[in-house]
Amino acid sequence: MQFFDDSLLPENQEKLVIQVAPYGPEFLPEDSDDIPVSMDEQVQKAVDCYNAGATVLHIHVREADGRGSKRLSMFNELLARLRTAVPDMLLQVGGSISFAPEGEGGAAEWLALDARHMLADLDPKPDQVTIVIDTSQFGFAETFTESDVEGTSLARPEYAKAYKEMYWEAGPDFYVEHLKRLQAQQIQPHFMIGHVAQLGTLERIIRAGQYKGPLALNYLAFAGGLSFTHPSELMEFVARVPDRAVLTVEGLMRNNLPMGAMAIAMGLHVRCGIEDNLWGRKGERATSVQQVEKMVALARSLYRDVASGKEAKQIYQIGTQYRTVDETLLKLGMAPNRSPGQKGVPVRGVGMGAGVRAGAGAGVGVGVDTSVDVGVGVGV
Repeated sequence: MQFFDDSLLPENQEKLVIQVAPYGPEFLPEDSDDIPVSMDEQVQKAVDCYNAGATVLHIHVREADGRGSKRLSMFNELLARLRTAVPDMLLQVGGSISFAPEGEGGAAEWLALDARHMLADLDPKPDQVTIVIDTSQFGFAETFTESDVEGTSLARPEYAKAYKEMYWEAGPDFYVEHLKRLQAQQIQPHFMIGHVAQLGTLERIIRAGQYKGPLALNYLAFAGGLSFTHPSELMEFVARVPDRAVLTVEGLMRNNLPMGAMAIAMGLHVRCGIEDNLWGRKGERATSVQQVEKMVALARSLYRDVASGKEAKQIYQIGTQYRTVDETLLKLGMAPNRSPGQKGVPVRGVGMGAGVRAGAGAGVGVGVDTSVDVGVGVGV
């Protein structure tokens, strides 16, 4: 992503999109008073978060006994009710379905690949399904402190060990097929990216034509095999993200708020909620609604507007798909693929016989006119 002299000025930034993850699949119901269990409670939690300012809802589902549900029929029921209760909210289903252990001493693990593929068949369909790429350790409990997990099941050695040892399986056989299925159903994949190496895989996916559409991704500052909270890691990642992507920054526990503050200042987007964080000040619990309200307050303190639900869907370009690899690269602000025999770095309009026609917000037209318009903004 490129930054200009005026890129940090709020009038040149997209309105802030706030993702909220209020269902906390890694926790047991007794871990927090803010965990919704019944279907009515899960729907009401979405309404409350939307009213507080969140416009993207990250969805997991619980059974009536409080366990994380692995039944897609439960997801269908919740999605149907949410479409009525929060019609303008962008509905994003968590691609793990549920990774909670079945009991003490059980493994924390993602469902089998075939089960995850079935998310493309949800009815009603969600706006997005999250997807991970490259098999990776996902031991997010690695950096939790005693105060982070105080009063929760993650303070028990068995549960802590399960989440420190967790990994996700997501090799090429999985993500190529999963992307094919999601795109066939016009469900936007939301990429959950843990570090720059996975970002490199994502670029190759796009250049190979395995995904053709707007790019939405989260930066996971989780440690445990993924990125840490070091600001320099974040800045390196941001510099590598395509200019026209929609990038959300996500941190865990009390790191969630400062990571969000950096994202808001840079014109990026944020995620919060009890799946990521239970705390406000040290030792003081914060509900998902309170965390959304804090992100709204941070944005307002920087004079950055917060997106409505309809605006969030426009920013994410929900329902949009591209026809070709070259159109995808152009729309995302990426350099074109190399033509046969082409030397040096491929540059659109130079030695290709085709260029870019300036669209809304662009300053310069380069090369020869093409049939694809692209608007060039501030890059965030």
